Amino acid sequence: MQPVERKRQGYIHELMETEERYVDDLQLVVEVFQKRMAEPGFLTEGETALIFVNWKELIMSNTKLLKALRVRKKTGGEKMPVQMIGDVLAAELCHMQAYIRFCSCQLNGAALLQQKTDEHADFKEFLKRLASDPRCKGMPLSSFLLKPMQRITRYPLLIRSILENTPENHVDHSSLKLALERAEELCSQVNEGVREKENSDRLEWIQTHVQCEGLTEQLVFNSLTNCLGPRKLLHSGKLYKTKSNKELHGFLFNDFLLLTYMVKQFAVSSSSEKLFSSKSNAQFKMYKMPIFLNEALVKLPTDPSSDEPVFHISHIDRVYTLRTDNINERSSSGIGRLMVHVIEATELKACKPNGKSNPYCEISMGSQSYTTRTLQDTLNPKWNFNCQFFIKDLYQDVLCLTMFDRDQFSPDDFLGRTEVPVAKIRTEQESKGPTTRRLLLHEVPTGEVWVRFDLQLFEQKTLL
Repeated sequence: MQPVERKRQGYIHELMETEERYVDDLQLVVEVFQKRMAEPGFLTEGETALIFVNWKELIMSNTKLLKALRVRKKTGGEKMPVQMIGDVLAAELCHMQAYIRFCSCQLNGAALLQQKTDEHADFKEFLKRLASDPRCKGMPLSSFLLKPMQRITRYPLLIRSILENTPENHVDHSSLKLALERAEELCSQVNEGVREKENSDRLEWIQTHVQCEGLTEQLVFNSLTNCLGPRKLLHSGKLYKTKSNKELHGFLFNDFLLLTYMVKQFAVSSSSEKLFSSKSNAQFKMYKMPIFLNEALVKLPTDPSSDEPVFHISHIDRVYTLRTDNINERSSSGIGRLMVHVIEATELKACKPNGKSNPYCEISMGSQSYTTRTLQDTLNPKWNFNCQFFIKDLYQDVLCLTMFDRDQFSPDDFLGRTEVPVAKIRTEQESKGPTTRRLLLHEVPTGEVWVRFDLQLFEQKTLL
């Protein structure tokens, strides 16, 4: 056996062995914890569902994968090298959508478990007794509940290791590439689910804790914006008026900045995690009318080397001079913004029996993400979709555009992906100004997308 093949088989063995242990851990949670905690007197039915969510669905999907891996190993010969594994992985990873729901609900479940443990000594002792089972090896329930997220993020790493040791002319190479693509897409979907759940929870919190009197129309925070898709909370934190030192609290959304002041103090730390906790009783009132980002101009101190955490916001006929606790807090929401106009895509891959697709585009940069509307039965969708991204690092941030075909009863089909480093956009814009580019889609035989970029840096006193 060649050294490369030996390494390949080693990674395949690691994948199979760790999958065995993982499924054992999933089943252990049901036997040791879930069944006992569902007994009367410990948790309500709703509390049990909040902590364990769809745990049994995870067991079903991973047991199916494990059985497929066992069959592949057995049919090829127990002591023989595994010739193909990519096809099994690619097929089974399509059926692990249960992880999206579990991971997006995990924060709420973990918070409930911590609350019950903190407030009820008998419940804490009960969990401790359950964890004393020798099969748990000293691990508490909270550690087991982290394993699904840990496992789902490990699949791309394991598959990539196998792929890197699989020659391009190997029968398994193309299947492994597809499996890696699906593993990474699953991770992206899980991460997006977590982000959207957290964002939704925080918007709901703001709705009940921020009084917005005086607006001409009702403001529903957890809703669609005027033209940027779903509203997203990008940042929040303390601010101070420089002259009066009045303390404000700012909530920065993807369409406007809301300045508020506190009318009811809360006892816990003011970090964002504590602020949005269910225990927080903080109440805020709107300080001034919302500042729409497309109407605002942000300026930093004229001396670029200044450590003074001050900045100015010009909005129509008003100027706000504000101070943060430190210079990092001032900068944490970004050093600039990238305005993106997704115009259209052309010659996309056909996925439907009629030779068409139902395409939509996901545009993302790190944790910031937008999705266009889905257009029916076309390979040349014209979206004319506008969105904006806050730039954190001019040389590391990368804009990603991924096309999908919308399906009703199965996972959406991949129609291609392309990426553009922000640094490259800046270089082109310095000589040409805002640019419109034709970008080829990768990992598919056909397709391209037309996008217009306008990069605006706050240091250059451009628009917020």
